[in-house]
Amino acid sequence: MTPLRIIVREAATGPVLQVVGELDYTTATQLRETVADVTLRPGLRLVLDLGGMEFCDSSGITALLAARGLALAAGADIALAAVPARTLRVMNIVGLDQVFTLHPDSESATRP
Repeated sequence: MTPLRIIVREAATGPVLQVVGELDYTTATQLRETVADVTLRPGLRLVLDLGGMEFCDSSGITALLAARGLALAAGADIALAAVPARTLRVMNIVGLDQVFTLHPDSESATRP
């Protein structure tokens, strides 16, 4: 089990959260709290870079949806970058690929 680390940085478009490790029942709250602590306002885009995410269970998916809710409530946009293949497969099956804007990497997700 790899502990979850979330690295926060700012881009021209807004905050970027790099998610590294396992996003599961025991760590999903950490993502929710981190998203709640970043500055979100209209015109910004929250990017969740999932390239370092090793595992994501249903609690992790729920935390991603909660992040989307917080972003939209603030009038901000949200995008997922570098979604791992297994997680992307689940997202495609349940239709979340239609809910989230997906990018191959955080560089493309942070282009204005």
